[in-house]
Amino acid sequence: MQISRILVIGGAGYVGSHFSFFAMNNGLHVTVMDNLSKGHRSALHCSEFVQADLLDYDNFMKLLSNHKYDAIFHFAASCLVGESVLDPAQYYRNNVLAAFNMLEAMRRTGHDKIVFSSTCAVYGHPVKLTLNEGHPKAPISPYGRTKLAIEWMLEDYNVAYGIKSAQLRYFNAAGCEPDSGLGEDHRPETHLIPNVVRFVLGLSNELTIFGDDYPTRDGTCVRDYIHVMDLADAHLKACAKLNSIPVIRLNLGTGEGFSNLEVVDSVRRISRVNITPNFGPRRPGDPAELVADASAAKRDLDWKPSRSNLDSIVTEVIKWFSSWPRGYPN
Repeated sequence: MQISRILVIGGAGYVGSHFSFFAMNNGLHVTVMDNLSKGHRSALHCSEFVQADLLDYDNFMKLLSNHKYDAIFHFAASCLVGESVLDPAQYYRNNVLAAFNMLEAMRRTGHDKIVFSSTCAVYGHPVKLTLNEGHPKAPISPYGRTKLAIEWMLEDYNVAYGIKSAQLRYFNAAGCEPDSGLGEDHRPETHLIPNVVRFVLGLSNELTIFGDDYPTRDGTCVRDYIHVMDLADAHLKACAKLNSIPVIRLNLGTGEGFSNLEVVDSVRRISRVNITPNFGPRRPGDPAELVADASAAKRDLDWKPSRSNLDSIVTEVIKWFSSWPRGYPN
């Protein structure tokens, strides 16, 4: 079945807004639903917007009862690893309970396709590199545990109720679309690339690298950075595959990792500003190295990242913050 009308939950957030932009450019009718607790009205790209919260089950039931969507894309979640360790209740409420409400409303209204933003945090500490989908699941943070719990829920809802799902395990989402006014604006910002860029542009006074004693090539964490528009492309391709495969679980990454100091060096080279970061203690829940084996996604979806060059990502982020130094206007 060709999809034409979709519901994007969390479409005012970072990844969700870029996906909505991509879907609109591919001719889809996009309804965004967001509670705007973290998202931004200025980031919206959609045919229509509904301000609502998945924790309000009755209101969400009303939305799905009154509208028929070919597929639902779920980007709404609390997603800070360190915060989840300090406040797990927020994560089980905003992630697991909200997803349960979503799935209950879907099954009661006949909506049977969901593309879900999962995470490499479901793996925990790698026992081998790179990580493929069969790697043991041993999440070390409540954030990772909630995402894995939702993956299990999705599997059970397929067996019992026929709801099809694509569960896409992101590695580190990065990049933006500065020429279209789309950027990365978390508050607080915990992602490395925007924090380094903000520092070199004089938008923040301090840059801290968390941990310099990891068993990596320079002692700092190594991560696999995947462009948000490459993620968006994979989401539409995964949705199309649900016509023939009822449950899909795939890693989305590049297969190449960069250390925190290598990211700092990329920003230094491109901005031509010398950077001297501070070093702080390790953050709870941070593995030393997370790099994807994304060969299954490339094979099964005929997908290949085309925007995920680190220097190009850094250049985009510098351009966006140069135009939007205070982030989105709210």
